[in-house]
Amino acid sequence: MNHPVAAGPVAAPLDAADDAAWASAARTTLAQADERLARRFDRGDDIDRLLALRARAVDHLLKAAWSRCIPVDAPLALFAVGGYGRGELFPHSDIDVLVLADHRAQQASHEALARLFAMLWDAGLHASHAVRSTTQCTEAAADITVLTAMIEARPLVADDHAQAALADAIAATRVWPAREYFIAKGEEQRARHARFGDTSDNLEPNLKDGPGGLRDLHTLGWMAQRSFGVRELQPLIGLGHLGSDEAAALERERRALQRLRYGLHLVAGRAEERLRFDYQKMLAERLGFADDAQNLGVEQMMQGFYRSAALVRRINDRLLQRFEEQFDGAAVPEPLDARFELRRGYLAARSDDWPHDDIAEVFALFAMWAAQPRVRGLHSHTARALAEALPALPAYDAATPVSREDFMALLRGPQPVATLERMARLGVLGRWLPAFAQVSGRMQFDLFHVYTVDQHTLAVLRNLAAFASDTPDERFAMAHEVWPRLRKPELLLLAGLFHDIAKGRGGDHSELGAVDARAFCTAHGLGEADTGLIAWLVEKHLLMSVTAQKQDIADPEVIHRFATIVADRVRLDHLYLLTCADIAGTSPKLWNAWKDRLLADLYTATRLALRRGLEHPVAAAERIAENRSAATALLAEQGIDAAESAALFARMPAESFLRARAEPLAWQAAALRDTRPGSTVVRVRELAGHAGAFEVFVHSPDRDGLFASIVITLDRLLGLAIQQARALDGPNGTIFDSFEVVNADPRYAPGAAQIERSLAAALSGPLESIRPSRRTQPRHLRHFRIAPQVAFDRSPDGRHSVLSVVCTDRPGLLADLAHVLRAQRLRVHDARIATFGERAEDVFIIGDASDQALDDTQQQALRDALLARIDGENAG
Repeated sequence: MNHPVAAGPVAAPLDAADDAAWASAARTTLAQADERLARRFDRGDDIDRLLALRARAVDHLLKAAWSRCIPVDAPLALFAVGGYGRGELFPHSDIDVLVLADHRAQQASHEALARLFAMLWDAGLHASHAVRSTTQCTEAAADITVLTAMIEARPLVADDHAQAALADAIAATRVWPAREYFIAKGEEQRARHARFGDTSDNLEPNLKDGPGGLRDLHTLGWMAQRSFGVRELQPLIGLGHLGSDEAAALERERRALQRLRYGLHLVAGRAEERLRFDYQKMLAERLGFADDAQNLGVEQMMQGFYRSAALVRRINDRLLQRFEEQFDGAAVPEPLDARFELRRGYLAARSDDWPHDDIAEVFALFAMWAAQPRVRGLHSHTARALAEALPALPAYDAATPVSREDFMALLRGPQPVATLERMARLGVLGRWLPAFAQVSGRMQFDLFHVYTVDQHTLAVLRNLAAFASDTPDERFAMAHEVWPRLRKPELLLLAGLFHDIAKGRGGDHSELGAVDARAFCTAHGLGEADTGLIAWLVEKHLLMSVTAQKQDIADPEVIHRFATIVADRVRLDHLYLLTCADIAGTSPKLWNAWKDRLLADLYTATRLALRRGLEHPVAAAERIAENRSAATALLAEQGIDAAESAALFARMPAESFLRARAEPLAWQAAALRDTRPGSTVVRVRELAGHAGAFEVFVHSPDRDGLFASIVITLDRLLGLAIQQARALDGPNGTIFDSFEVVNADPRYAPGAAQIERSLAAALSGPLESIRPSRRTQPRHLRHFRIAPQVAFDRSPDGRHSVLSVVCTDRPGLLADLAHVLRAQRLRVHDARIATFGERAEDVFIIGDASDQALDDTQQQALRDALLARIDGENAG
């Protein structure tokens, strides 16, 4: 303080008119200074110089006002605090000041201080002020926000004694020791990030408080000051906490963010921190961004911001981790393998010169990360080594085949979406796939897309990962039912990765993206069938959305056209899931129950249309060859050589190799091994991971009524509910029928061996004696009644009829339908039985007693019999 207080200081004479005149002149002076600074900003002057000059201009006016109001011998001290204390002041930022005075001085100077703050307000200096004694400073510092403002105190009118008194009042020995301060500010930052959805890639990001914004840089500075006594980040290099490259990057991005914020204040004409749509174009123009053939100027500016914010977050994470180690000491390494270890839960490379500019080492790191769910994150030293190695890592088209296979292994391994997110955040995905780097931070200047292209892509991938979860996402009616049918989920992930990757290049991004996807898949050794599927999904990823939302999906012609384009069930399943994930990943407000229902209805109608005969499997020959090869490999593990496998496959329907997976095909082939052609084979096994669920396989010479007898036996004698079924005609007058069943009554739960014995015994006797049970529909299904639909069509070869039945599922339904077919003396050549929630969709390829297609009279008789049976049971 200047002097001890003996009596109240003598205030300068109060002259309201004179004060008003001074305030008016000060306002003019400040406005003129701001105009000069704005012109210098537009010329591209150094941003730090502009911020310092504005702080200096305010300092001058503030000191002048102080001298008018406060006697020179008054025991008061004036400090700039907060951002103003750092000496950086944006065009419309408030100024924060602290007056340090003991209680007697505060009372004696009350009127003088009131006059001061009134004059500042009239001059256009919106000052947030506090008047405190040293004791009050210590007490107020219990609030970490207040303390943070005071640790940046810069003396304006204060001698050495006052400066030392303030420093002592808020010293770490009195309040907020360094470690506690670090922990609290870290939690504060996490909470602040959470308010912005933990992403900077929002449509209207906050330059100051958003993730990766200026506040993150300030937080690092505050932590460094409290922990190490340094006011800048540069000294942290010498302390070993910050690399020179990291310091240079933070300095570069700080300047970029400050320039955006300065310009935003200018175009908004007020203290605006949110980069709103209203200002984005004006700011881009003011900063000199111009539209080009591919990108709007505003999109170029925003991409620069998003990339700056991403880099700030990346380095911010590393520094926080190093500060933590400073407080808690070096961790005892926990080796994981020869290359990696855990340090305080963070994954670290054991070698000091990792990754040797080797992409294989990088992929090994992500594989280890995915395999270790307890990993907290990447260790800061390893993260920095990875960042330094990025420029030397090859893109996929310049990498070795082994490295490409390593990448595909990551997609097929645990947590593939989390791995892709980590690779994107750390810059690896952009190096491996340069097209992804081009859309990183790329925004679209509209109200429809609320995320950058890369963040939207990652949101789509997260939605796809949610479909695989054991807990269904209630927002999606059918996604959790469709996902398990995917043979290779990584194909859908690749389609999600590429679906928007060509945004901003000009032309149709779907077509351009399909070209990129095909090149990528071919380079990574995917077969033509898989490559074709991914490229088709990328090219057609908007088809289902447009059809559902812009066309009348109640019109059979619309469904027919859509089903013709989709062509097969594999495409439909993938396209449905990609469409759901894409719409829901575009904006949190875009997905709703209406769109969910539209897509589910289109999916259901198309699925049925394909099963009725519109389906034309794409790349059928390649799928068959792939399944035969995989099944042969599985049989080889059982000691069955390729020649014997081929002989077993010759006894099986060719179509089964198109529809089924390799593992059940190998199981069925092995079941035929010890049987002579023409004998009856019944095999049953429990489905892995599904207690009380079984797979049933029946191979036998065909007989009239055989399908119905199998179904009725499973239902009536064994109490098994059939969830899915497929009946196929095999070579030489045989049948290949497969069923997935579950115990309908837990009190009676037969095992696989009992089911096998009972079914084989029933089929060895007369089939006519096997009749279905009469059952009452369960109470809960009565609330979900679907109006029965019975439809007929011709089979693709024209020889038989295609019967489709859609109705409410219930216990014994399939047995009843099969019994009607048998009673009508109809032959079943193929059956595709499926249940979706309460909805049963059963499709049969049937012929009459002469094995011909049904005529109109026969169709009507069958329709009446089926509806009577369905309605009779539902009414029961």
